[in-house]
Amino acid sequence: MGILMDRFQKRISKKARRGFRGWPVATIAFYGPDLSRASKVTVGIVRAEGEEVEEMREWCSDATDVRYDALVSQEIIEFIDHYDARSVVMAGGIIGCPHQEGIDYEGDWCPVCTFWKGRDRFTGKLLS
Repeated sequence: MGILMDRFQKRISKKARRGFRGWPVATIAFYGPDLSRASKVTVGIVRAEGEEVEEMREWCSDATDVRYDALVSQEIIEFIDHYDARSVVMAGGIIGCPHQEGIDYEGDWCPVCTFWKGRDRFTGKLLS
């Protein structure tokens, strides 16, 4: 499993490192209860400049870190390839709570992911 995991992760990372190669663009974002484990990844497809995300898929796990899950990585590649994404943009780390305001909870902060209360979602640092 380790070899497969490495192969799929490397393939996704390589696609992201190539930079902008044209449209459509696949966006990849990781979310977690804190900065140590990504429990959710979302991948969106943007067909052309100025357009909104047209297709989106998410993968979640309560048990594993989705960044290191070989099956999730393989399915991400298949999703990206299915939509012929020419470019991949990937967040550098975990960018917030996996729960959605208005869907999973009401209010300013998720009651489950208390780590994120008062933190910048992109840096994980406490806000002043």
